Amino acid sequence: MLPLFGIALTVFVGCVLYSLLLSFTDSKLLPSYVFVEFKQYARLFISSRWTTSLQNLIIFGALYIVGCLVLGTLLAIALDQKVRGENWFRTLFLYPHALSYVVTGLAWQWLLNPAFGIQALVRDTGWESFTFDWLVNSETVIFAIIIAALWQGSGFIMALMLASLRSVDPEIWRATRIDGVPAWRTYWSVVLPSLAPMITFCIVLLGVSVVKSYDLVVAMTNGGPGIASELPAKFVVDHLFERNNIGLAMAGAGMLLVSVLCAAAPLWVLAAIRKRGANQ
Repeated sequence: MLPLFGIALTVFVGCVLYSLLLSFTDSKLLPSYVFVEFKQYARLFISSRWTTSLQNLIIFGALYIVGCLVLGTLLAIALDQKVRGENWFRTLFLYPHALSYVVTGLAWQWLLNPAFGIQALVRDTGWESFTFDWLVNSETVIFAIIIAALWQGSGFIMALMLASLRSVDPEIWRATRIDGVPAWRTYWSVVLPSLAPMITFCIVLLGVSVVKSYDLVVAMTNGGPGIASELPAKFVVDHLFERNNIGLAMAGAGMLLVSVLCAAAPLWVLAAIRKRGANQ
């Protein structure tokens, strides 16, 4: 295992530390080792493009995580009723997750394009005043991206939650039926609280996915119109490869690292609490 450990330590930890080092320099096209302390981070937070990307990240992250959890859990509960054709429905709901974000983005770009998407289709039926231009409207474009992300991500959460629901002790259901407790109340008060570790795990996975979001935005809008759908990952890549500003890009990457650590913190806390409980 030592060679593998050495490679992982060099590639992952080493590159992360080197990136953080460059974020404190004035590197432009090529790395430079003239240190400027926190000036790159100061430039980062006075940049309107960065602040817009952070605002979009908050909106995208909150609605995406909550939406995936709600939709995925509802789909899992529906399939948990032993419906006919369950295997077919499970495959249908999980299929979007098998697609790449680029394919998803291009498909939804076509669907939401006012010229030949849903808006054009409805207008061709005779409703000429119908408007669904979220993709080209700077006020609503981030919500168009959220719709595409929910379509792809909720099926994966459904699969995880369904597996957890199937592991619930059948005696719980027998006891609630004897007591006359409605099924919805059993799910809300008994089953879902018992699935707290899985829900936390899903939140961490979705949170990390939000921080890394890049290809879906590029495929759908390329950050437009203007910078209305800009996200931090795109900000970093653009400044690294197009604007030739390595120092500022690495400062943005450093803030993304902090975001990933914050997203993973609940899982670490939960693991520590469970370990402490097991030792006691």
